[in-house]
Amino acid sequence: MASAAEQLAANINFSALAKADELKKRIWFTLGALIVYRLGTYIPIPGVDTVELARFAAQNSSGILGWVNGLAGGALGRMAIFALNIMPYISASIIIQLLTTVSPHLEQLKKEGESGRKKINQYTRYGTVLIAALQAYGIAAGLEGQRSIVLDPGLFFRASTVITLTGGTVFLMWLGEQITARGVGNGTSLIIFAGIVAGLPHGLAALLELGRTGQMSTFLILAIFIIALAVIAFIVFVERAQRRLLIQYPKRQVGMKVTQGDSSHLPLKLNTSGVIPPIFASSLLLLPITVANFTKGQGPDWLNRATALLGHGQPLFLTLYALLIIFFAFFYTSIMFNPKDTADNLKKYGGFIPGIRPGERTAEYIDYVLTRITVLGGLYLMLVCLLPEFMIGYAAVPFYFSGTSLLIVVSVTMDTVAQVQGHLLAQQYEGLVKKAKLRGARR
Repeated sequence: MASAAEQLAANINFSALAKADELKKRIWFTLGALIVYRLGTYIPIPGVDTVELARFAAQNSSGILGWVNGLAGGALGRMAIFALNIMPYISASIIIQLLTTVSPHLEQLKKEGESGRKKINQYTRYGTVLIAALQAYGIAAGLEGQRSIVLDPGLFFRASTVITLTGGTVFLMWLGEQITARGVGNGTSLIIFAGIVAGLPHGLAALLELGRTGQMSTFLILAIFIIALAVIAFIVFVERAQRRLLIQYPKRQVGMKVTQGDSSHLPLKLNTSGVIPPIFASSLLLLPITVANFTKGQGPDWLNRATALLGHGQPLFLTLYALLIIFFAFFYTSIMFNPKDTADNLKKYGGFIPGIRPGERTAEYIDYVLTRITVLGGLYLMLVCLLPEFMIGYAAVPFYFSGTSLLIVVSVTMDTVAQVQGHLLAQQYEGLVKKAKLRGARR
C-alpha cells in the first residue's frame, strides 16, 4: 500500500488542478487573505508624520528595526496598522513551548490530545495580546521621543497606538488561523513569507540599477544569482534530509492466526529546529546596534565600541553569530523533540529499534543519533546564514535577503507545495475509489 501511494504521488499531474474545485477554492482564499494583509501594511497608524517617519526608518535600517521591517514587508518602516506583523504570536508560541518543559500543568495539557491543544492555543492567544500591547507601547513611547514624527504626543496618541497595533496583530493572528483552516499551507508562515517576498522586486531592481550605472560588474551580478540558486538548492536538499531509524513491531497472535510483525521508520529531520536559531541569534546581535541608533552615538563608550565590533562582516559579529546559531539549534531541538517520550510511546505500542532494548536504552540511542544530526543541522544553518554576511562584509554585495529570510522563503514554499500535492493525491484516490465502485456496480 505504501509503495502504491508513493508511486501515485510521484506520478501526480498538476493538470488535475483544473478538476480540483476544493483545492482551487483554498488557493483563491489564501491569495485573497494575503492581499488583505499586504493592503494593511500601507495603512499608517493615526497621528504620525509619514515623511519624517520614512527618514527615521532609513536611518535605523541597520539595526533590529530594519531586520524586523524586512520580515514585516516594510510595514514597520511605514508604521502601518500591521507594523508588529505576526511576530508577537510567534514569540508567544515559543514562550509557551519553553514553559511546557518546566510547567507540569502545561506538560499535562500537551499530553491530553485535542482538548489540551485547544487550551494551549488559548494561552498562546492571551500571550500574543500581552506581548503585542507591550511592544506597541514601547513603539509609541519611542516615537514620542522623536518629536518631529508624532503630530500630537500625549496619552491619547499612546492609547490609540497601542489599540491599533495590538488590534492589527490580533487580526493577523486570526487571519493566519483562517488560512490554515480554509486555505493552503500554514497561515502564520505564509504571512511572514508574503512580507519577505514583497521586498524582492525592489531588491532586484536596485541590484540591476547598480549594474546599469557601472557600480557593480555584470560578472558579479551573475555570480550573485548563481550563488543564490545554489544556496536555494542546498536548503531544499537539507530540509528534505532525514535520518530514518528502523522500528520493528513483534508478531501478534489473534486466535489461531499469527500475523507477521510490521516495520516502519522513525524519521529524524536533519534540521529539527527550523529557522528559530537564526532568528534568536540575529535578534540578540542586532540589539546593541538598535540602542546605539536611538541614542544617535551619544551613549556610553562601551556601547559605541560594541556597535562597531558587531557591524556586518566584523570578525566578532561573525563568530558570535555562528556560536549562537549552534547553541540555539541544540537548545530548541531539545525542546521540540523529547527522546524519552518517543521511547515510551514505542514501548507502549510494542515497537522497538532492532538491537536496542526498549525503554531507557532506546531513549539514550535516539538522543545519541539526534545529537549528532543536530551538529550537522547547526552547521548547515550557520553556513547559510553566514554566506550573505561574508558577501556583504568582504565583497560589498548589497544582499537584500538575509540567510534567515532565505530559509523562511524556501521552507514555506516547500511546505505549501507539499500540501498542494497532498490535496491532489487525495483527489486522485477519490477518483480511483469512484471508478472501482462503478466497475463493481456494472458486474
